[in-house]
Amino acid sequence: MIANESILVRQLSSLERPALERHILALGEEDRRLRFGIALGDAALRAYVGRIDFARDAVFGVLDDELALLGAAHLARESASAELGVSVLAGQRGRGIGGALLARAHLHARNWGVRTLFMHCLRENGAMMHLARKQGMDIASEAGEADARLTLPPADAATHFGAVFAQRVALFDHALKAQLRNARRLAGAFATPGTGSPAREK
Repeated sequence: MIANESILVRQLSSLERPALERHILALGEEDRRLRFGIALGDAALRAYVGRIDFARDAVFGVLDDELALLGAAHLARESASAELGVSVLAGQRGRGIGGALLARAHLHARNWGVRTLFMHCLRENGAMMHLARKQGMDIASEAGEADARLTLPPADAATHFGAVFAQRVALFDHALKAQLRNARRLAGAFATPGTGSPAREK
């Protein structure tokens, strides 16, 4: 799988469901249509996020310095396959975020032991079609829709180590970003309005 190794992808927990919801709701109408096949409203998107079973499925994210999700991937597990849905905010595309999310999901699906990873999308979704081809997926198109499939080899020691290592690095990065964000907010709280300088006691 091809991925940008400088982009850190972290598996999310159910505690981060609100952050995932904010990310999904930030998608524009056209992006929602391309991601889900139809332009879902806010209520439907909230219901979708609320139904995700974080214990059965896997959700991955790429975060900015303020810990907001720039991109997210939902890997839904079936008995012998896994379905992947990917979303990247409009202003963040072309940076390799989608490819990094797909590569991380590919690794996770192999470790699950499933044999097929697939994505279903509209044929006009050029970004996802390009991403699927770049990752070596086979694409079958019919009636304006497309299915991209990738046969997965069995997991091995390298895939298990790779997943653990990727998660640990991403967790360290998350902790560092959280510390820096809190420091910035604390500094802002003590800054004098209009000057950017710390307020002095009188």
